[in-house]
Amino acid sequence: MKTINNVISSFARPLVIILILYAIPNKEAIAQDKDIRLNLYGGYVFDDKFDSYYDNSNYYEGKIIGGLQWGGGIEYMLRPEYGIEILYLRQDTHAPTTYATPTSGPGIQETDFDLAMNYIMLGGARHVVAANGKVEGFGGLMAGMAIAELKNPDNGRSDSAEKFAWGLRLGAVVWASEKVGIKLQAQLLSAVQSMGGGFYFGTGGAGVGVGSYSTIYQFTLGGGLVFKLGGSK
Repeated sequence: MKTINNVISSFARPLVIILILYAIPNKEAIAQDKDIRLNLYGGYVFDDKFDSYYDNSNYYEGKIIGGLQWGGGIEYMLRPEYGIEILYLRQDTHAPTTYATPTSGPGIQETDFDLAMNYIMLGGARHVVAANGKVEGFGGLMAGMAIAELKNPDNGRSDSAEKFAWGLRLGAVVWASEKVGIKLQAQLLSAVQSMGGGFYFGTGGAGVGVGSYSTIYQFTLGGGLVFKLGGSK
C-alpha cells in the first residue's frame, strides 16, 4: 500500500504543476480586459485527529491543532458564471502526538511536533449573481498538492511530505464597490495520506520511522477580500 501511495504522489505532483501553469492567465487575456481577480484569504482551521494502529505496541495518534490559515489566489473568470483559480494556503501550527514502537523506548511516548501545512491548489467555481449585482454566491471543487513540514523538537529532526490534496468550498462575495468585494466561505481540505510515513516519531538519536500514513481533513470558516484586476461587473 505504501508503494502505491508513493506512485500516486509521484504522478500527482507533475500533473498539478502542469494544470496550474495552464490555468495562469496570459498577457493576452489581461490585455483584453478579461475578468481577473486577486483573492486574499484568512480563516480559522478547526482541530483534526490522525492515527495509525498496528497493535498495542506499535501505533501513533495525534491532533493537528486549529488556528489561522492564510493565503491568496488568482482567479480567471472563463465566463461570468465560471471561474478557475490557482491558490496557495498555509497554516503554522503544532501536532501533539502519542506513539509507541518497539524501538522508541519503553512505554508510551509523547511529542508536540511543530507543523506547517501548505496547500497549492487549482480550483473551479460556479458563480451565481443576485439580481441587484451586489451579492455573488459561489461553490466549487479543488485539487492539488499538500506539503506537510514537520519538526521534532525533541531530537531536532525535520522532514516533509508531498501528497495529493482535494477540497471543496461554498460561500458568497459581497461587493462593496465595483472592484472590491468581501468574501465569506466555508471550506474543507483533505490531504490524502499525509501524516506518518516519512516523518520521524521519537525522542532520541535519529528518531523512529512510522510505516503508514493517515489522511487528514481540515475544515475552515473564514473569508477574505476580492480585488478585480480587469473586466467590468
